[in-house]
Amino acid sequence: MAGLNDEQKAILDAIAKSESPCAGKEVAAALGLEAKAVSCKITALKKKGLVDSPVRCKYAVTEEGIEALKA
Repeated sequence: MAGLNDEQKAILDAIAKSESPCAGKEVAAALGLEAKAVSCKITALKKKGLVDSPVRCKYAVTEEGIEALKA
């Protein structure tokens, strides 16, 4: 999927590497980014169908998200 910038790819990759659904603040801490900024970007990734929320306030990468990382 085209249209992902480096920061979005980094966020998607960090979520993908987590062994279980992770919170936005964990992603932010792993990447050294501000939690609020990461939260907004995760919301955008959810709208694109690349991330879902299997547990409230925790995120996981969808099949589409995995494919986007491979692209």
